[in-house]
Amino acid sequence: MAIKFELIKECKRTKARLGKLHTPHGVVETPVFMPVGTQATVKAMTPEELKDMDTQIILSNTYHLFLRPGADLIREAGGLHRFMHWDRPILTDSGGFQVFSLGPLRKVSEDGVTFKSHLDGATHFMSPERATEVQMALGADIIMAFDECAPYPCTWEYAEAALARTTRWAARCKETHQREDQALFGIVQGGVYNDLRERSARELVEIGFPGYGIGGLSVGEPKPLMYEVLEYTAPLLPTDKPRYLMGVGSPDCLVEGIMRGIDMFDCVLPTRIARNGTVMTSRGRVVIKNAGNTRDLRPLDEECSCYTCRNYSRAYIRHLFKAEEILGLRLTTIHNLQFLQTLLKKVRQAVAEDYLPEFRAEFFAKYGYE
Repeated sequence: MAIKFELIKECKRTKARLGKLHTPHGVVETPVFMPVGTQATVKAMTPEELKDMDTQIILSNTYHLFLRPGADLIREAGGLHRFMHWDRPILTDSGGFQVFSLGPLRKVSEDGVTFKSHLDGATHFMSPERATEVQMALGADIIMAFDECAPYPCTWEYAEAALARTTRWAARCKETHQREDQALFGIVQGGVYNDLRERSARELVEIGFPGYGIGGLSVGEPKPLMYEVLEYTAPLLPTDKPRYLMGVGSPDCLVEGIMRGIDMFDCVLPTRIARNGTVMTSRGRVVIKNAGNTRDLRPLDEECSCYTCRNYSRAYIRHLFKAEEILGLRLTTIHNLQFLQTLLKKVRQAVAEDYLPEFRAEFFAKYGYE
């Protein structure tokens, strides 16, 4: 078996879990946040810098790597790990979300999706079989089944049709998948409809996968609704398999997701807002370009020990952004990623010592969440 999930502990007061995910490229302690390296790189970061902040696993995207530089080249280079100089675990998203976000540039059929590249307008076709073959060529430790992500809002009928197709495609992905050193996860769909989520989970568990993603959330629905769907969906999945909430990465959603039994998360949020000059701190978000930081010689977060906070002031980083110097966005990216890795360590400790509800209350009060 390519991976093994070891359930270490289930929280007595919440649905939070501690686990270890054993992969061909190392063991991942869960719950875990995966920085997104969409195009085989976490923007502005070197692999060594990611390791210095104890990044355990990263995510790359099949859609983007399929278009550029192509799976064949990456296979010739020895696979994604060697190509990008990363020797720890990698998860690749199937590209389903990216394809379906193309809107009028794509056409869905039972066979797959015909779409036009956002790079040059060239026409391509992605089927469940092709998405699986590309991911086998990339060689990630964990790959995802090709799914249809329903938008929010959408009708029950739309969500049901997307769910049914996702199940059929998941079976085709499993039939295609052949690498024994790689795990294929199914993806639960169903929009915000609990009856559809239950059906999707049941059908995927019947097919059988070593792990399960929960897709189609954090696509515009209110956070309380997302939490409600998570509360219902997570317990439907096997306790001995990892549960992965796709595309979620704000601090509040991470904590709330963990309290509902989620083990894995990914999101572009921390790196994207960093490049725009926004940082996460223990007392909420800070927009470093604001005039109030002009002469502020404090670090971004006085409670943070990341490279950025140990060495640079808000005033200096604001100056870098105003001068359009690349170092500015590198420093904010380092900080945001370290902030989330530190948060997840604290959450894991809180679960281990049975004080997660108290941790949540204290963290939310300081951060400024209601």
